[in-house]
Amino acid sequence: MNYKKLFLNYLQFEKRYSQHTIISYQTDLDQFEGYARNFFEDEEGLDRAGAKVIRSWIAHMMESGMSVRSVNRKITTLKTFYKFMMREQHIKINPMDKVISPKLKKTLPAFVEEEKMDELLDSHAFGKDFHGARNKLIIELLYLTGMRLSELIQLEDRHIDLYEHTIKVTGKRNKERIIPLEHAAIDIIRNYLNLRKQSFPGPSTPRFFITDKGKPLYPKFVYKVVNNYLRLVTTMQQRSPHVLRHSFATHMLNRGADLNAIKEILGHADLSATQVYTHNTFEKLVAIYKQAHPRA
Repeated sequence: MNYKKLFLNYLQFEKRYSQHTIISYQTDLDQFEGYARNFFEDEEGLDRAGAKVIRSWIAHMMESGMSVRSVNRKITTLKTFYKFMMREQHIKINPMDKVISPKLKKTLPAFVEEEKMDELLDSHAFGKDFHGARNKLIIELLYLTGMRLSELIQLEDRHIDLYEHTIKVTGKRNKERIIPLEHAAIDIIRNYLNLRKQSFPGPSTPRFFITDKGKPLYPKFVYKVVNNYLRLVTTMQQRSPHVLRHSFATHMLNRGADLNAIKEILGHADLSATQVYTHNTFEKLVAIYKQAHPRA
């Protein structure tokens, strides 16, 4: 029986997958079937291929230099195929139950060094007009609060309490959180509001941040602002609003902030999402140790 054809028909007519996706699944199965036939002649059929064959194929792909992401995509194909085979009762044991996918190497969050952020925010690069005040405040708030790009864009005047020194942010799943603001940030906000009123005296959008034409900010606009100014102090390739969020969390941890407090400010649902920043601080500790210890 041609189990591969049955499976591809299932993807096409029941799952309604695109032709491109179906071709990808077929290519993966063809490659695995060819490998099994060449190296394990007694297990050449897809219905008879066990975990030993699959693990050998994975090792072969890894040794040939294929990326972990690509290998995992092919493993997903086999998982879907053998799940189908079990459901249709073509096999009694799912060989994928004994197969472990290789782990993707975690990339540490990129961040700008504290000295570079101080250099930028203390510089005269922004100017004193509305345009400069707004651009500086965009970077200040992203760095001072760790808020997301989407959260920054959605800010309204009513979300900022100049007397309580707080800002209300609406994050994922419409979950609100209150973030404290330092006194210096309040002065910068007041200056921006005065310049905004002078530049746009008439009725305006309820959004806190606006463009040079008085319209609400949009993602590409913020990306351009952040990229252009970070370019002045760093040569790192990533110069996005999210890098400022990473910088906020990393610098807070470097200065001894409680991990749970950072979690609440960032709006993470789980502490594990915040713990990734501890790797950056550990890397810094290692660097300091190697530099300072006489026997290192």
